[in-house]
Formats: sequence, structure tokens, C-alpha cells
Amino acid sequence: MIQKLFDFIEQSPTASHTVATVETMLETSGFRTLSETEPWRLEPGGKYVVTRGMSALVAFQVPKLDFHGFSVVAPHGDSPCFKIKESPELRVENQYTKLNTEVYGGMQLALWTDRPLSVAGRLAVATEEGVKGVLCDIRRDLLVIPGVAIHMNRAVNDGVKLDTQKDTLPLLGGSQADLKALVAQSAGVAPEDILSWDLYLYSRAKGTVFGAENEFLAAPRLDDLECVFSAVTAFLEAENRENVTVCAVFDNEEIGSLTRQGADSTFLSDVLERISLAAGKDREGMLRAIAGGMMLSADNAHAVHPDSPEKSDLTNRCYLNGGVVVKHSPRYATDALTAGVFQKICQEAQVPVQVYYNHSKIPGGGTLGNLSGSHVGLPTVDIGLPQLSMHSPFETGGAKDLEYMVRAMKAFYSAVVQAAGRDQYKIC
Repeated sequence: MIQKLFDFIEQSPTASHTVATVETMLETSGFRTLSETEPWRLEPGGKYVVTRGMSALVAFQVPKLDFHGFSVVAPHGDSPCFKIKESPELRVENQYTKLNTEVYGGMQLALWTDRPLSVAGRLAVATEEGVKGVLCDIRRDLLVIPGVAIHMNRAVNDGVKLDTQKDTLPLLGGSQADLKALVAQSAGVAPEDILSWDLYLYSRAKGTVFGAENEFLAAPRLDDLECVFSAVTAFLEAENRENVTVCAVFDNEEIGSLTRQGADSTFLSDVLERISLAAGKDREGMLRAIAGGMMLSADNAHAVHPDSPEKSDLTNRCYLNGGVVVKHSPRYATDALTAGVFQKICQEAQVPVQVYYNHSKIPGGGTLGNLSGSHVGLPTVDIGLPQLSMHSPFETGGAKDLEYMVRAMKAFYSAVVQAAGRDQYKIC
């Protein structure tokens, strides 16, 4: 399973590639692609997938038209990185070409220096009929962001503030290097047909297992591709006779989700409404199905750091290989009841659970759970897997935790959670 995760990460350098990789997995398993611009006709036992903007995806399985509710797992497919501006070539003294970039998401800039990088993303390409989107991935070591030698900056180990318009621009090649030509060749299109692009730098490092007993794993983009991989794997393996199971992979979580393909959009609510209408439910029936469902907002969590254990909460401490994390914070969607339901499901599946709270003086980031909840009133719990070095280009996790997450998500997808009176839930 770990090697499959590493393969998945390698095939998914950007959110658009993540969606394409997941869509291929689903189509291989018999899922039918729907379009948001065409009518939907659903059948009992049907398996469907719809994408938005090439970088977000919602897949669902309909056990019967008179279904009980929705069981949703929602991770995100984007990761912090550098985004390449258009017309990016900057010539230096007629000797070098570097690229003009900007920061995408929160990241530790210095960790991106002196490591092999490449370029991937999506292109807007002119056709005879109009414009089409084309994926691009230059699958070779193409760039490096060179650091300044210690001989030229003796204070570097005292802490240096990097200028994102000067100190983090990647070296592409000699004085005639042309990124558009390289991108066009990789994508199999003519350079003059490229109208616009969303291109990103990504780490070329491969995933690895390490530790005295091979108890750890490390790879790029564990946050949040580890949850995406777990969700899709569990989604394909689980069966639910009462609920529509849904796997939603959002984009742009790292920059606030305020896009039409982000969690703070109508994408999920649009899909759930269209499922309900195609199944013959009226608005009340749709709202009952939403209220009778549940969502796991899946995004990795901070483990106790071996060099800085004081950064974690005093009593709620999560460790690598300790199991799935339930995340609590005013910025998360978890409440006592949703946490209790998920923990009960994990107990029955024999999956260990850890509880996460931020250190009170060190607030963590938000998640997509609350943002999605502002559009769809699904009872939600925020979960994740413990990891170190979050938002680094090479992150560390526990080798046992991947299987724990897949088992937990499969158990969630297979369960039917029913409201049994006010503030009570029955798990079938």
C-alpha cells in the first residue's frame, strides 16, 4: 500500500494531475463521467464522477434512488509550492535564465533550495473550435533554486529572510532557455497555441521508507495526497446499501478555498442537490438526506516534533504510527457528537484514534470542513494522519498510519449513521 501511495504521489505533481489520476482509477473501476452542463440520469447501483476546472472532483455511488443520506469524505489535492508567472524568463548577464515565480500557499522557502525540481500544470490551448485544457508535466530534473554559499553569507545560520522576488527564483538554463518551448514539447502542442497556463514547480524527490525498523515514510505532498489516496482507496473498496457514498477532492485549500473548485464554493452542494433531484427527491427530501449524512474533512495533522515537543498541546499529543487523528479547534468543524460517532466507528474497526488540539499559544491552520459546512449542512468531523515537517517539500509520516486511515475511511463509508432522536445517533 505504501508503494501505491508513492506511485500515486509521483503521478500527481499538481491538483489537476491529482484529479486526472483519481479519475483514471475511478474509470478503471467502472465509473461513468458526468458533465455539469448536461442532464443527469442516475440508476440504482450507478457509479459516477464529475470534475470542475480540471482540478476538483466529486465521485459518488448510488445504492438505490430512495437512499437514506450522504457519506462524504473530502480531502484536497493541492500543496504549497511556487507558481510560475507568464512570460517568466529572466536573463542574467547573458549567461543564465531564471524563472519569475510567486508563492502558492504557506511554505518554508529555504527548504526548496538546492533540490531537483520540475514543472507541471495545465495549459489553455487554442483549437479550431475554441480553447481546450491540456495537462503538462516535464518529468525530468529541470530546475534548481540555488542557495547562496556560506562563504558569501556568513550569517546564514543565524537566520536569513528570503526575498520571494529575488532569492527563490529557479535556474532554468543558459541564456536562450525557453520554458514555453519545453512545456509545449512535453504537452504535444505548438508553442504558439498556448494562450495561458497554470504551471507550478514541484519536488522530484521520490517517496521512501526509513527508520531502524522501517517505521517511517517520507515523500513530497503527503499533505494532503496521503488523505486523497486513502479516501479513494476506501471509497472503491467499501459498500453501503443505504447511503450515497461520496469522495470529494477539492482544489485551492492552501490559499483559502475561495475559488469555484474550492471547498468554499457551491461544488459539493451543487452535486448533492443534483443527485437528490435525479433520484426523485424534493427539496425536503434533499435536506433530510444531508442532515442524515456525515462528512469527514480529511487533512493531515501535526505530530509531536522530536526536537520541539513543547510546540504541541500539553495533554493532547499525537505521534507517528499512533493512528488516525481527530482534530479539535474553533477553526475546525469537529464537535463532540461528530467526534464521538467517528471514534465509535473506528473502535469497531479496531483502528487507533488520537485527539489533536493546538497549543493554546500556537494556533494552527484551518481546514476545509468549516468552509464546506457554510454551503452544505453535513455533520462534520475533521480528521487526518500525524506527520512532521508539514508544508515542507519533503514530509514525514508513520508507515502504519496509512493502513489505519484506509481502514477507518472504509468503515465510515460502510456505516449508516442515523439520528435516533435529538442528539443521539445509531450506527448500523
